[in-house]
Amino acid sequence: MGTILVVYDSKTGNTASMATAVAEGVKTVKGVQVTVKRVEETSLTDLQAADGIILGSPTYYGEMSAKLKELIDRSVDIHGKLEGKVGAAFTSAGGVASGAETTLLSIIQTMFVHGMIVQGRSRTGHYGAAAVGVPNEAEQQSCRDIGERTARLVAQIHG
Repeated sequence: MGTILVVYDSKTGNTASMATAVAEGVKTVKGVQVTVKRVEETSLTDLQAADGIILGSPTYYGEMSAKLKELIDRSVDIHGKLEGKVGAAFTSAGGVASGAETTLLSIIQTMFVHGMIVQGRSRTGHYGAAAVGVPNEAEQQSCRDIGERTARLVAQIHG
């Protein structure tokens, strides 16, 4: 059975809401289990144990939060051990054109450095799921979609 770890940071609850929607999408795929954790509860062992890792962060100055970056900085201790795992990203931002895409790219770049396989999308939202403020239904559906798509890829590769 494949496993996906959804790791998120959330100050206002918007990114937490998105993490729940991502997990709902993962749960639609048979043979893949999901665990959702706040970033401060996540260990390097958790990252190594998962077949897929979906990271979510609020957008802070066009980048991921310091808490998520700190986890990624610590992951140097397991460099090479995440290779071949499936990855995806999501973010919540305070407004339109406020850095959501660059935040997603900052997360995805770290996945590439680890040799991960990144799940993108050909439709809108190429780099991952993004919301402005409290996620509306379309943004929640985008989160469910990225969860489902990532889970299907995990099932294909690791199932």
